[in-house]
Amino acid sequence: MARDAQDEARRRLSVLAEDPAAPWAPARRLEQDAALLGRLLRAAADHQQSGGRAADVTLDDVGAALSLFEGMRHQLDRLETQVVIEARRRGMDWRQIARHQDLNSSQAASQRYQRLMTRLEEIRQGVR
Repeated sequence: MARDAQDEARRRLSVLAEDPAAPWAPARRLEQDAALLGRLLRAAADHQQSGGRAADVTLDDVGAALSLFEGMRHQLDRLETQVVIEARRRGMDWRQIARHQDLNSSQAASQRYQRLMTRLEEIRQGVR
């Protein structure tokens, strides 16, 4: 998806009302984990730019950051699946979904959804 389209999507979605009393758990966790990864990378950059005078980022810190990715992928898969389900519920066809996902065909969008569903079911069953 082109940067302009992403910026437009962010602008569009940012006007939706947020209920701070009821944050949606999967999205909130993903947001928090992404912020933590950003903090690690910022601290590492600061350490490098200061010639080692800023707070040191340890191997344990980097390992902790790496351990977040599998959970983040799982949350992204869940979110994407739920948004596709909502799109279908609201009458979007696979061609329209494919266009928004920057895919080349309705078949590609449908297959992507099926792969996500399979992966989520495997995780749920403990196969993955």
